[in-house]
Amino acid sequence: MPRTRPALIGLALLNLGSLPFVVQAQQPAEQPGALEEVIVTATKRRVNLQDVPFSVSSTSQEQIVNSGAMNMVDLARNNAGLAVADLGPGQSQMAIRGISSGQVIRDQPGVKEQVGVYLDESPISVALFTPDLELFDLDRFEVLRGPQGTLFGAGSEAGTVRYITAQPQLGKTQILTDASFEDVTHGDEGGFLRAAINVPLGDEVAARFVAYYHHLAGFIDAVSPYGPAGADTPAGFTVNRAINSGDRTGARLALLIKPSSELTITPRIVYQKLDTNGYPRVDIYNILANPYTTTQPAVTMGDLTQYRQQPDGLTDDFTLADVKVDYDTGPATLTSVTSYTHRDVQVLRDATQLTGSVTFDVFGDASVPPDFAGVRTSSPLYDRTHLNVLSEEVRLASNGKQQIDWLVGGFFQHVGRHYGQDLPTPGYDALNTEFGLPLGFNPAGLYDTPFYSDLSYTLKQYAAFGEATWHATDQFSVTAGLRYYKYSEDKSLLFGGVFASQTCAAGTGVTNPCVLVAVPGSTDASGTSPRLILSYKPAADVDLYAQASRGFRLGGINDPINLPLCSAQDRVIFGGYGTWKDETLWDYEAGIKSQWFDRRLTLNVAAFYENIDNLQATATAGTCSSRLTINVPTARSEGVEAELSAHPNVNWDFGISATVLDAKLTSSVVSAAGVVGGLQDGNRLPTAPKAQAAGNVGFTLPSAAGSADFFANFTVQYVGSSYSQFENEEPGWGQIGGAGDPNGARLITYGGVPAGTVISFNPLLPSYTLANLRFGFKTERWQAALYVDNITDKSAELALDYERGRSARVGYLTNQPRTVGLYGAYSF
Repeated sequence: MPRTRPALIGLALLNLGSLPFVVQAQQPAEQPGALEEVIVTATKRRVNLQDVPFSVSSTSQEQIVNSGAMNMVDLARNNAGLAVADLGPGQSQMAIRGISSGQVIRDQPGVKEQVGVYLDESPISVALFTPDLELFDLDRFEVLRGPQGTLFGAGSEAGTVRYITAQPQLGKTQILTDASFEDVTHGDEGGFLRAAINVPLGDEVAARFVAYYHHLAGFIDAVSPYGPAGADTPAGFTVNRAINSGDRTGARLALLIKPSSELTITPRIVYQKLDTNGYPRVDIYNILANPYTTTQPAVTMGDLTQYRQQPDGLTDDFTLADVKVDYDTGPATLTSVTSYTHRDVQVLRDATQLTGSVTFDVFGDASVPPDFAGVRTSSPLYDRTHLNVLSEEVRLASNGKQQIDWLVGGFFQHVGRHYGQDLPTPGYDALNTEFGLPLGFNPAGLYDTPFYSDLSYTLKQYAAFGEATWHATDQFSVTAGLRYYKYSEDKSLLFGGVFASQTCAAGTGVTNPCVLVAVPGSTDASGTSPRLILSYKPAADVDLYAQASRGFRLGGINDPINLPLCSAQDRVIFGGYGTWKDETLWDYEAGIKSQWFDRRLTLNVAAFYENIDNLQATATAGTCSSRLTINVPTARSEGVEAELSAHPNVNWDFGISATVLDAKLTSSVVSAAGVVGGLQDGNRLPTAPKAQAAGNVGFTLPSAAGSADFFANFTVQYVGSSYSQFENEEPGWGQIGGAGDPNGARLITYGGVPAGTVISFNPLLPSYTLANLRFGFKTERWQAALYVDNITDKSAELALDYERGRSARVGYLTNQPRTVGLYGAYSF
């Protein structure tokens, strides 16, 4: 139900001497007012960003603050070519240059990522549950576009994203603090308190400690049953306000140990916990609350509203321990990076409408009334992930700039992942017994559980890699690299319950349970990932380059589909997909990096063509309430990305970044019943928009010596339309009920919904534009500002979220409404 409250005005601390999203690059600032040099490690050695011969962007900590970015989704809107399918805090899925195989769902633990994510040198990528890290005490945020398989390996097929943290410094004591308080229109309050301290522990040791608490404001209301009638709800329902709030807390401790000039040791431990109380979902249709019912109270959902019968939310415990060792031998540096990641993720969903839709199908015959009470039996679905990852990389890289710069290394990774689902539904066995059906699942005293699964994955990966750059002349260089990889994956699955098991015996009682079924699986593969780059410098501040490179994404093993829930047609379409193959991508690109007007203006442009083999497409198995990964033979993406930044004088900064692309399938997957899951030649690749742009204007008014400078920053972000899944592009997919296209979902008439009712919605997620403003005062020690994010209070449709082929529920995930806040920071 829409509502407004007086927004609180506040402070935001920002330094507008740099742009929030455009590469601030780059050659030494010989001229007053020139853009500053930025050093990155995209090639696993320290290099001036403008000298990296492929497309890279770098965003500093103060640029992140200036742009108002609070999470990965915000950062993506400001970086050309980077898109995120936002499924809520802690559940974001990345795509670069339109390379996406569809929105990964929570119950697809075997799916691998297409974008590699690193915290400094440690890989932290997971296809869906990549940690949504707090953006504080970072040195920079790097986006490496295009395949990075040679140096970064599996998962970096479309590109690589790197959070580069501020490192401990010897002989320096420093304390940084910042805080915010904000009020969300249609929601509640949020804010954070963060601090970082750097202290020397003698001449050879330093420590850096970071801690933070961030309260995430809620802004979604939930209509729930069993409450008193209200002004905007019918009898028997109530509204709970701002149910999707959450908290993110964490700490990081890093040491720098330098016993000699040659040896550097950097051990570190990182911990973060994310708790949310719900999801930012807006319901379009729900079988348990909709305006079409006649024997149940009709409910019309308002803006920013969903139906929820019981609490849900996410808990994510993330721990990373790593140590980096560098030893300078003189001609080369030997580097070892050892990292261990531990994750515990629990996703709790209110699956009442999912279970209820099955219940109505099973029990809702002519002898049962259309408002059969068993449909509303509360049914929480628990998704639990337990993840342990051990990684080791050792490499040797030449020092300095020689005629031939080289790097060789090896990599090993062991992944152990334990994943399970269970659906405790009190009273469900009694329903089964009453209607003469087998019980749900009851070994070891577990009753009233119509679905249960327990999966264990073990993945081992080995790789050897090398890359060398030949500087033929001062103007021309050639880079060549190669990675060889080999992996194996073993999986064991135990599953059962009346929704899943094919062994449910006819009859009733504990003598005929749906027993637990064991399903083993394994897969393995090997391959190579080469890269070739040509670079030419026609002038000191102009670099032309061309690249051909190959990336890869590891294959995997599908779970069996839930046959008891499948329609006859869906059994034909989605049966028989046991494993999926490695996905590979060839990238061909050319670009220019340039600086003009005494390096006050930077312009970087790249054009690319990427060809994909065996795209690992995500497919929803219709009425089966299952998800599969299916290889599509070929797909491609082509486009152009550009970044421009300008600093004409001490007062003004300007910037713009943009991507225009066309990513689509170039082949189809066909079964005996027709095209499978929207995997049709010509369909767009989902989750990534065709066009994306961001613009920024910054103004700084220097004051007299000793006074604070005034600053202001305005950003605009445009994100084009997209689809969440391939199947959303099928004709008639946005239709529930009626006698139209067969791709429309079947109407469930629970609650007396008339049989001829047709419910329509547009599955294409429309384009949207967001604008942010912040202004205030700053000195070298402190900053204070007021900020307004999402000035126009735009509610964007970020991703579709639906159950059981839309028949149970369909909605979309949305962004935070207009937010007004205060921000302040102080450094000692």
